[in-house]
Amino acid sequence: MAELSPIQPCLWFDDQAREAMEYYVEVFPNSRIRSIVPYPDESLDEHFAGMSGKVLSGEFTLDGVDFVCLDGGPLFPFTESISFVVACADQDEIDRYWSKLSHVPDAEQCGWCKDRFGVSWQVVPANMGELTRRPEQIQVMMRQKKIVIAELENA
Repeated sequence: MAELSPIQPCLWFDDQAREAMEYYVEVFPNSRIRSIVPYPDESLDEHFAGMSGKVLSGEFTLDGVDFVCLDGGPLFPFTESISFVVACADQDEIDRYWSKLSHVPDAEQCGWCKDRFGVSWQVVPANMGELTRRPEQIQVMMRQKKIVIAELENA
């Protein structure tokens, strides 16, 4: 078995960690849930009230990147200040990930989108630096929601 990454992002969900892990491993290739440790029976301790069966600790891998997650309640919602970059080989790959990850149209801009759990993603071409070298290209990118490579190339 491969060794885990020494640094792993941790995602704090309200109560959707299991659902999110299952969804993400379907979206990304070469992905799997490594482990799920549920909260103990709530009758054991009042600190676990309402959390029985929820995820105390989850570990999963998305296309080679290790993550951990938990259900911690609504105290800390996700914000756009943290996002995950998905470097895509071509427009078809951008379109495929965008269709699966973008669920909040108001949050879309410059290749950024927000999924149904509130996590922000940047779905961009792997050669984004090449495609935004000129001011005209940057202006086009700033007007885009989903990145359209041909528009950047033609700017």
